[in-house]
Amino acid sequence: MVKIIGRKPLGTQPVYDIGVERDHNFLLFNGSVASNCFNKSHSTAYAYVTYQTAFLKANYPVEYMTALLTASSGNQDKVQKYIATCTTMGIDVLQPDINRSQVDFTPVSGKILFGFSAIRNLGEGAIEIILQKREAGGDFQSLADFCDRVDLRVVNRRALEPLIYSGAFDRLEKNRKQLIHDLEVLISWAQDRAKDRESGQINIFDVLGNTDNNNSEANDAWKAAPTTPKVEDFSAQEKLQQEKELLGFYVSDHPLKSVRLFANQVLTPINLNELADQNKRTILSAIVMLTEVKFHNTKTNGDRMAFVQMEDLTSQADGVIFPKTFERISSFIEKDARLIVWGKADERDEKIQMIIEDVEPIETAQMIIVELTPQRVDTATLKRLQSILQEQSGERKPQKVPVIARVGALNQSQFVRFDPKYWVQDYQGMVDRLKSAGFQARTKALAENK
Repeated sequence: MVKIIGRKPLGTQPVYDIGVERDHNFLLFNGSVASNCFNKSHSTAYAYVTYQTAFLKANYPVEYMTALLTASSGNQDKVQKYIATCTTMGIDVLQPDINRSQVDFTPVSGKILFGFSAIRNLGEGAIEIILQKREAGGDFQSLADFCDRVDLRVVNRRALEPLIYSGAFDRLEKNRKQLIHDLEVLISWAQDRAKDRESGQINIFDVLGNTDNNNSEANDAWKAAPTTPKVEDFSAQEKLQQEKELLGFYVSDHPLKSVRLFANQVLTPINLNELADQNKRTILSAIVMLTEVKFHNTKTNGDRMAFVQMEDLTSQADGVIFPKTFERISSFIEKDARLIVWGKADERDEKIQMIIEDVEPIETAQMIIVELTPQRVDTATLKRLQSILQEQSGERKPQKVPVIARVGALNQSQFVRFDPKYWVQDYQGMVDRLKSAGFQARTKALAENK
């Protein structure tokens, strides 16, 4: 039910805070109504819509997120944000599938399947033919079978390559590079067969196929299609880059996904889509990949600096690295680098960017784990540990190495994260210092997410 829980005057219009009550859990939706100063009837209508969307998201999360993705399929920033939301909700977004995808995003067994319409260079005509042939003749058995059944004048090479690169044929053949190599000979073979059919000619494979099945589209002629010599598949990074170019975002995986879920518990980084909401004076951290790097020389002294574009699982953002910082971290600044960045939010020309003050490659980022038994978790021990960690607190640059306490007994243990003011710079030196003080301490790479 919708319930008005309070109001306050603002000028001549009353402003309502609207609440939604469901299953004894009270949700406060206060902001979209209050900030717009709507009258009571308008506010109630908005509250009802708020309740409906909250109900759908809570009770039908897969269907709700599918609808959002479909409605926003033309906006890459929104789709990227919603895919990130799906990740946090535990909903997998699956790559396109030539035998399962529809025009739009669709829910499939608790997951969301990518739609054909979101693939670049794949027009409506090509999608319509693919779906018609699949409906009429059943699943495609291979790329050769696909080329033989569709009209290659519409589903041409410009449409076929995006299907392969985006992973639509992965369930039939995982080696995408092999499919690309085979494509030219298969197109030529399928075009010859199409010409034969148009001229009324048939071949031995069609005859044999039609003996067992009157539907000529269901024969096994594709098994005799030509192939090219075997080649090694694209690397995982190449596949992801191709997906990004054709879909606008990563689908089968993300270069940051494996480390992000674990690092969230350790570093508490922000998401880039939250950058505009951050305090401009606070040092922030984010786990990003550099998608674009532009070097620049200052006009005054000719000092080197850089402008970068960063992305994470949620969004993209610009970053600037001024000369003094650039001199120290320049070796890490390159395209496709996966980094932990520290810096401050800054607004320039009505656009939010990050002034980067330090970075650390994800592959080399470390944390310190201090082993504690329940018997040692007492005030005196914790004060001594705190005092040792504070030895580096006077340094001005961001402390990059988080410290985690692992409190364990028998087969049970719990990790406790120390406040960032107790983080350190020299992790190996701190481990040695802790060991000399009688603590069990070790380092662990952040990329080791197990």
